[in-house]
Amino acid sequence: MNPTLLAVISGFIGLVLGFVSLWAVRLSDRERAGWADVEEPTLSDGAAEVLAVIGRAYVVVDAVDGVVQASPGAYAMGLVRGHTLISDDLLKMVHKVRAKGIIQEREIHLMRGGPSKRNQLVIDLRVAPVGDEYILVLADDRTEIARAQAVRSDFVANVSHELKTPVGAISLMGEAIESSADDPEAVAHFTQKLLKESKRLSAMVQDIIELSRLQSTDVVSQSQLVDMNTIVAEAVDRNKLTAEDKNIQLQVGGSTERPAYGDRELLGTAVRNLIENAIRYSSENTKVGIGVSCRDSVIKVSVKDQGQGIPEDEQDRIFERFYRVDPARSRQTGGTGLGLSIVKHVMAQHSGDISLWSVPGQGSTFTLTLPAVDEQTEQELLEQATL
Repeated sequence: MNPTLLAVISGFIGLVLGFVSLWAVRLSDRERAGWADVEEPTLSDGAAEVLAVIGRAYVVVDAVDGVVQASPGAYAMGLVRGHTLISDDLLKMVHKVRAKGIIQEREIHLMRGGPSKRNQLVIDLRVAPVGDEYILVLADDRTEIARAQAVRSDFVANVSHELKTPVGAISLMGEAIESSADDPEAVAHFTQKLLKESKRLSAMVQDIIELSRLQSTDVVSQSQLVDMNTIVAEAVDRNKLTAEDKNIQLQVGGSTERPAYGDRELLGTAVRNLIENAIRYSSENTKVGIGVSCRDSVIKVSVKDQGQGIPEDEQDRIFERFYRVDPARSRQTGGTGLGLSIVKHVMAQHSGDISLWSVPGQGSTFTLTLPAVDEQTEQELLEQATL
């Protein structure tokens, strides 16, 4: 045979064998891929739609604790990461439901972002079996409700505790006066103490009423244009006699050309409380400065005293109800521990804020910050008021 022809035939046979080998390899790869391709479990469209409208975060777990589907809320709460349940408490509930086929309900606490209680989520869980394969977890974030309940409970407990002191003192003073009827000096002494405790009790009850009213007041419906210069002038006038008793000078500086928008009475209470506090905790023969300014559509009212100042580690708590830096001194000065809490609530209802600068031995400065009303908005509000 011709050598050239033989070479051509051999080359053709090699080419055919190469194509056959390549086809066999690709076929084998497809078969292996088909063998390994296991379809992930999914929910039907109908089930997914039902879960989407129940109004609670949800997680669907399969037979091996894998997350088949979860709502964005479940990820936001930190119950799920990827396709895995993060909470050990939730996993235990899932295992118990799968083993016993019963519905489990429980409240759990999840820490998010740090060990502080402020970062703690309170989650109400309901875990139930769905068919033979799935476990459904419904989650409801109860954090704000739990916080409100805790605040309410603390408030009731604090009120009860704080009222016991003046009520008990008044009772004791009354008994002392009765037993000292033949001693005019003793009667006068105990009468003065009785009067002091009754005034303190009256102030505390008034502050409690004010705080309760704040929480139920609809500021939006009662709002109007408010001249903060007038508010400050009235608050200073209301505190003149108290300041004169301690020979404290009230110095007012600055003004604002723009008004605020809010409840006039509440804003007056806030400024008056700050000035009262400054006088109460300042020594005799000192000064209390009240400054008013408006810049970049923000009104600021600052009250500066020459008191003892507030330690840095106490400053975060100074606005809590009934909290006092020096409880003994507060009782001597007649403080109720509610004044700054009232101010904070007033500012929150007016989209404002209250800040504190204080250094022990150098006094304290409390600053109220409120949004100012621009000229166009002021004109519109005035036109609406005349209709």
